[in-house]
Amino acid sequence: MHFLRPFSALLLAAAFSLVACAQVAGPAKNGPPSYGPELEGFDYPHPVQRFRFTSQGQPLQMAYMDVKPADGAKANGRTAVLLHGKNFCAATWQGTIAALSQAGYRVIAPDQIGFCKSSKPQRYQFSFQQLTHNTRELLASLGIERAAVIGHSTGGMLAVRYALMHPAQTEQLVLVAPIGLEDWQAEGVPWIGIDQWYERELKTSAEGIRRYEQATYYAGQWKPEYERWVQMLAGLNEGPGQHIVAWNSAKVYDMIFTQPVVHEFGAIDVPTLLIIGHMDTTAIGKDRAPESLKARLGNYAELGKRAAAAIPGARLVEFEQLGHAPQIQDPKAFHEALLDGMKAQAKAR
Repeated sequence: MHFLRPFSALLLAAAFSLVACAQVAGPAKNGPPSYGPELEGFDYPHPVQRFRFTSQGQPLQMAYMDVKPADGAKANGRTAVLLHGKNFCAATWQGTIAALSQAGYRVIAPDQIGFCKSSKPQRYQFSFQQLTHNTRELLASLGIERAAVIGHSTGGMLAVRYALMHPAQTEQLVLVAPIGLEDWQAEGVPWIGIDQWYERELKTSAEGIRRYEQATYYAGQWKPEYERWVQMLAGLNEGPGQHIVAWNSAKVYDMIFTQPVVHEFGAIDVPTLLIIGHMDTTAIGKDRAPESLKARLGNYAELGKRAAAAIPGARLVEFEQLGHAPQIQDPKAFHEALLDGMKAQAKAR
């Protein structure tokens, strides 16, 4: 595969303009499915709505699901906001949406700008503050003043930033296998530029996704139901929007690596539930770290305890046999822990 090196604005613009002309495809005749740049062709478990707004001088749209309490469930008057991770979408919260809805919550599950069914701008300064602002604007447009904020993986970093910026609007903070419990740059992982991230992202394939997810998300296990999420990512990354998807992904990786939140854990002033899988080994840039450093990065059995000690009053739930996606790997155990933990925190307030 040929990569653009060095990147020029003209070449990038030409590559991205192909997206607008590309035919959005469904399942390909051979190989993995092919989805559009806003994940067209991939079905979500609930109707998708769009919040249209202007940000950084351009019109954007933020896709989201708004799920009311389930039929027969007694509404508890509370709202839960689900923030997805870097290699996840709002749809991957499917089981958690069902569990919270059955428990009486209204559930809002957005796709952040740059991800999944939301806009993929060519020019955008990604920051956790900006994504927090976008999310707060979405909730305000829906008349939601306060919510339990639940973040998974990169969504955990975003949830921390949300709680720091909007403590009065955050009833509870739940961090599910959050990344950012260590500062990889400060630990010594070498920095790479957005252009390099872009090249790496263009190499994304179903095989590579599957191999990584089995090792990291599911602690070496594999079940047929996990394949849906592999195909979702592969179809998006190898579809007609490949270049703009990879470009947005590269900028997000730069945001994650250069904007740590771990140093601000002590300032979190909302009830916090931390759910950790000991078999999780996620660490951004670990593959390019010196061998002497790799061994001590992504040690979540230790990082979870360290984070819980740093966040005032945090409650820690640990799963010794689970990896980076406990809500998918063992949904029954995870959702029991989630609902019990949220209920306990609500009573303690």
